[in-house]
Amino acid sequence: MKKVIKGNFAVSYGAMLSRAQVVTAYPITPQTTIVELLSEMCSDGTLDASFIKVESEHSAMAACIGAASVGARVFTATSSQGLTLMHELLHWASGARLPIVMANVNRAMAPGWTIYCDQNDSLSQRDTGWIQFYAESNQEVLDTVIMAYKLSEKVLIPSMINLDAFFLSHTSEPVDIPDQKLVDEFLPHPKMPYSITAKDPHSFGGFLRPPGYFRIRHKLAQAMFEAVDTAEEVQEEFENKFGRSYGAVEPYRCEDAEMILVTAGTAASTARIAIDNLRDQGKKVGTLKIRMVRPFPTRKVREILGPTKKVTVMDRNMSYGMGGIFFQEVKSALYNMPSRNGDKPVVFGYIAGMGGVDITPKIVEEIVADTERRDRPDDEAVWVGQPKALN
Repeated sequence: MKKVIKGNFAVSYGAMLSRAQVVTAYPITPQTTIVELLSEMCSDGTLDASFIKVESEHSAMAACIGAASVGARVFTATSSQGLTLMHELLHWASGARLPIVMANVNRAMAPGWTIYCDQNDSLSQRDTGWIQFYAESNQEVLDTVIMAYKLSEKVLIPSMINLDAFFLSHTSEPVDIPDQKLVDEFLPHPKMPYSITAKDPHSFGGFLRPPGYFRIRHKLAQAMFEAVDTAEEVQEEFENKFGRSYGAVEPYRCEDAEMILVTAGTAASTARIAIDNLRDQGKKVGTLKIRMVRPFPTRKVREILGPTKKVTVMDRNMSYGMGGIFFQEVKSALYNMPSRNGDKPVVFGYIAGMGGVDITPKIVEEIVADTERRDRPDDEAVWVGQPKALN
């Protein structure tokens, strides 16, 4: 069945098709309509789930942790300040190895107070032990929710699906909504190795001495690295079942590229338009979309970016005092890569689209042209597409 729906509703359908058993909800723009539609689905019987209305996002994640601890498949959604209010409990969820799935609608952090898009809210959480995906389209949003449950339940790590505020959340696109029977075949009911039950008691989240704590963190780190290969297996199974394919990274016209532009989220679509324009001008450029940020797909990034001469990273985020976050991640991945005849790609960083400013093909082409002119990058990130200041 095809529907023309907003990105937020694509999230809701993904959670419904995944047969989430507990949904915890607290409203925040631009996420609110995700849980609103799920509340309607729970009310009319479309989704057989407990819908828990809580007093804050902190409580929403606490309820998810409790429900997941007894073996339920759980879901929640948030944005921006709400996600950062959850920060403490994100560590609890990953440390407890709970396969929670959450959607985060990327909204810029205050102040100034805003409801528009950048990625600082979720990227501020990248060290909490959650798998992170960044979606480009409403179809990808729905499919990634379903795949995230499969992946999380295999590796016992929670997953966060991120989508751009308004560019996806409130924009309608045609979405193929798969048959429930096929989803059930792909995603059977979870069987947790351990859960809270009076019949088989265990201790959960108790005090640990240093050796025990060290050991469980090492296991979480190992599982996170293994999640890269497990995600590929899940994506291949999904493609065989539903005919749609996604990767941890997705290259476009990179085979012979002398320069590759790295993007994420909806900016990837704009980048492809610009790359086509530049190819028509005879320029050997390509673009790489990074879809999975945690765990970072270092091997794939090296395979694609290693042979090129220049890499330019366009970030819709900022680590203040360091530059763009994807820029830092890419540089780190390439740093210890075996060199090609003593050469490695030179990596350039640009900031665009902060706070919901449009990223247009023209801006992408300006970034490529600026990279072409330079032999070495600046010490600081270059800001592009900055609107004129208001008087």
